[in-house]
Amino acid sequence: MSRNLSRRAVLKTGAGVTVGAGLVAATQGRAIAGPPSVAAARQNGTPLCDNVDDSAWRQGLGSGDLCIPYHRAHDNSWGYVFGDSWTDLQQYGEWMSPAMLCQQSFDASGNTPIEFTWALPSGGNARQLFDYRHDADNEHGFEVTRIPNDCIEFGGRTYIQYTSVATWTPPGGYDGSLMSGVAYSDDYGVTWRDYDYHWAGDTQGVNQSMYGMWSFAGIVDNWLYIYSKRWNGSHRNTADHGELQLFRIRPDQFRAGNFGAQENWAYVGGAWQWTSSATPPTPMLRGNHIGEFSVKKIGNTFCMSYFDVTDYSIRTRTASAPDAQWSAPKTQIVGDGNWPPDHWGKPVRPSLYGGYIHPGSASANSLTLIVSQWDGTVHSPPYWVLQYDGINA
Repeated sequence: MSRNLSRRAVLKTGAGVTVGAGLVAATQGRAIAGPPSVAAARQNGTPLCDNVDDSAWRQGLGSGDLCIPYHRAHDNSWGYVFGDSWTDLQQYGEWMSPAMLCQQSFDASGNTPIEFTWALPSGGNARQLFDYRHDADNEHGFEVTRIPNDCIEFGGRTYIQYTSVATWTPPGGYDGSLMSGVAYSDDYGVTWRDYDYHWAGDTQGVNQSMYGMWSFAGIVDNWLYIYSKRWNGSHRNTADHGELQLFRIRPDQFRAGNFGAQENWAYVGGAWQWTSSATPPTPMLRGNHIGEFSVKKIGNTFCMSYFDVTDYSIRTRTASAPDAQWSAPKTQIVGDGNWPPDHWGKPVRPSLYGGYIHPGSASANSLTLIVSQWDGTVHSPPYWVLQYDGINA
């Protein structure tokens, strides 16, 4: 039985949610653990926000989720892109998505937790990066919010791929998205513009687009490798099926917004091969429903992490190259330590999701993962993010 919980309805209800048919609320009959207040060596669920006077609070971000890490190559610092976020701890402040905090240096050993040292876009308090209105039509159709899926910097430009959400409670078989897009910044996160091209989503007539959610796997031999999948940030998309696709594009073509220049990893004529954009990518790794995912090159190994909605866990895989065969999934962090048996002995974090790989991780055998959790009650911080180190992918 799937153990799934959508946290996004908290935006509307401020309380628990009802999950789709055949799914069970993961917190049923369980108390939800709040974030711990004291960090430990080799972080094992250390909160990175949601505590008064922590480093996020001091940068104007009280409560937030996702916290997608990326390398700011121009000055060798680190950026962290948050999804739905607020300026206070109780979801009554300014609503921001995406928001960004930065860090001068990262301790890959895990001995010290991530400490945010400034915020963007202004360098003062955190503010929403993109210029749009929530719960409004911004000339594309009604959208609730814009959720970042990944961020990368190369060639002096920063890119965020995002999904515009039309509804957090889509009916079965629909993904609830409006569209997906790529925004870019030529001043390292201060100001942002959208590329003209957007990938149509559910309410624009293209339900289950495989371009809904992206992860930038990195640049290898002058190719930017990108994995993408159907939008399932709500964790309610019953047609997701965990399929991923892979495409690549020259970095200069990507910068120019010439997305039609991509090459696709496809199964053609009985063999996997790279093809022109006229042949679409072939979905791969079909299986459990998955939500947020992350693919990064760590050393010489490509590492994947993702929220397995069906298994109610954060899992990892590895491969020797973007287009090589991926290993079997390894369960790393779980929402329920009692079910199923392979969850026994794993770190437990109820109501978890996300699971982003830090690109500055020490090795594939010692990953840093940033995991999200939500409470959904009125009297607790609605969202927080937590740092785990020493994950052996």
